[in-house]
Amino acid sequence: MSSDHDAALGYIENRPFDEIAVGDYAELVRTLTAQDIDAFAVVSGDVNPAHVDQEFAEADIFHKVIAHGMWGGALISNVLGTKLPGPGTIYLNQSLKFLKPVGIGDTVTVRVTVAEKDEEKKRLTLDCLCTNGDDKPVISGQAVVIAPDKKIKRPRVVMPDLVMHRKGGGYDHLLEEALKLPPLTAAVVHPCDADSLGAALKIRDIGLVEPLLVGPKARITGVAAAEGLDLTGTQIIDTEHSHASAEAAVALVRDGRARALMKGALHTDEIMSAVVSKTGGLRSERRMSHVYVMDVPTYPKPLLITDAAINIAPDLQTKADIVQNAIDLASAIGIETPKVALLSAVETITPRIPSTVEAGALCKMADRGQIRGGVLDGPLAFDNAVSMRAVATKGITSPVAGQADILVAPDLEAGNMIAKQLMYLAGAEAAGIVLGAQVPIILTSRADDARTRVASAAIAMLFNKSRLA
Repeated sequence: MSSDHDAALGYIENRPFDEIAVGDYAELVRTLTAQDIDAFAVVSGDVNPAHVDQEFAEADIFHKVIAHGMWGGALISNVLGTKLPGPGTIYLNQSLKFLKPVGIGDTVTVRVTVAEKDEEKKRLTLDCLCTNGDDKPVISGQAVVIAPDKKIKRPRVVMPDLVMHRKGGGYDHLLEEALKLPPLTAAVVHPCDADSLGAALKIRDIGLVEPLLVGPKARITGVAAAEGLDLTGTQIIDTEHSHASAEAAVALVRDGRARALMKGALHTDEIMSAVVSKTGGLRSERRMSHVYVMDVPTYPKPLLITDAAINIAPDLQTKADIVQNAIDLASAIGIETPKVALLSAVETITPRIPSTVEAGALCKMADRGQIRGGVLDGPLAFDNAVSMRAVATKGITSPVAGQADILVAPDLEAGNMIAKQLMYLAGAEAAGIVLGAQVPIILTSRADDARTRVASAAIAMLFNKSRLA
């Protein structure tokens, strides 16, 4: 059986010393990707900006991001260890000369050719040459190896999938767009701990938000002093306690002095009580709801999940508002005609499962123009909403299934569990805001890091711009 056939069947096979002649060669072809560079940098720890910093690389000698030189060396090792001589080879020496940089998109052909055989020591000297797409050499050198003395044929080991994801990277574009806007004046409610105060000042320093700090002045200044935070130029509205902070912050919005709220070190129900108050709150004609904008390492685009924090068991009209709020936010962050998946346990309308009936009704409401700006489908089970493989297996025909931008949970418990599972099991980042009030509410969690809080502020800015347009 040929080695090519074995490779196709999942086997890897060597060529023992006695079967190798001078002039024999083996090769592989590989196109360099940005993921290759990132993976090599992670494994090696070599974060030379010539390889991983596009802005630096464009101003450097080669005017582009280039591969690590040893990426090519690793490809040579690949050929020696898997093809010629293959399994059982022992590396003794390798010389390399780097002749030309390799950039993203370049296709490199790696060839090793037997130059000498040492019969006594069972050693091979192999010429190593890497060329790019125009056959110009990029790396040359020589390797000395001990070749195996017997035939080895092994099943090819299936390696784990490699998911390359930079935390928060999915928010970079949103931050870039938000920074083009004037800073948003936001009332930061009760920022009386290091996390909430530090986040508010970080967002200020970036240029996203002009914060109005609403809380007990002595506590805020005490935290700032203890943490070395600079309050210069930042206004503090002094209050007695957290309830008073929430009421004062809402009053700032009603008076036109603030255009967003940001939760600090107080419970969510405290700030929301002031917001939903029938006398002096920030109600609008639409029901308020919470939306997570999630950066999921294994999903190719932002994924919005709603409602995971406000509405416990929404009825049909509330769900219609939840859907519309999410569509409006998706549009504000640049998702044109967002695809909305209405989740349930199954993908068929089943009277015994009320969420399937409501999903069907929501789709009909969209058909009649009662929900605008998105494409709805449901009921859909979670897998059918986000996996094209699941869609193909079940034979579902849908413009939404497998590629949803928005997941609408049947109730708060389901939404909260979906979001938390993605965060803690899939490494997702979750920036969240509340919509449906007169202004967006940046509803951060104590577990949120500075990166997530910055993303939440950027999302609020983009939504505000869209709402006021």
